Amino acid sequence: MIGQLDNKDLKILSILQKNSNVSLKELSRRLSSPITTVYSRIKRLEKLGIIRGYKAILDAEKLGLSTTAFILASFKYKIIEKGKMISQREIAKRIAGLPGVQEVHIISGDWDILIKVKARDVNAVGKLVLDRLRLIEGIEKTLTCLVFDTAKESLEIPIDLESVS
Repeated sequence: MIGQLDNKDLKILSILQKNSNVSLKELSRRLSSPITTVYSRIKRLEKLGIIRGYKAILDAEKLGLSTTAFILASFKYKIIEKGKMISQREIAKRIAGLPGVQEVHIISGDWDILIKVKARDVNAVGKLVLDRLRLIEGIEKTLTCLVFDTAKESLEIPIDLESVS
């Protein structure tokens, strides 16, 4: 996909990641390109699926969700539901639907799934794990890691403007 992008596309992506609310006029000024060209490029990036959407980034702590936890889960491969085996992807989808779950990743190593959760407090994390997560068919065991402090949390994808000439 990177071969379809030029330096101006990458600059647009870099700017929009930092502030998706930036006006077309401002983008046009920063890129020294006409507004219509910038607009067309953005629409093309959206059509290609490189820009997947625009969202407000909320402050979880100010919304009363001051506890972050990472939960490792192991998967029991021999579960049969309605006559067929449950896939790890299906279990990941079920976990993704739980309240407070921000991310679900199928991973390699000693554990099968990594889950990121935002919650009110430690008790809320405990209730999620004990009353919801561990009751999902196919989850064998879990390990919960509470976050004490966050040095960096970002949705930005690094864009190397030097790699495209």
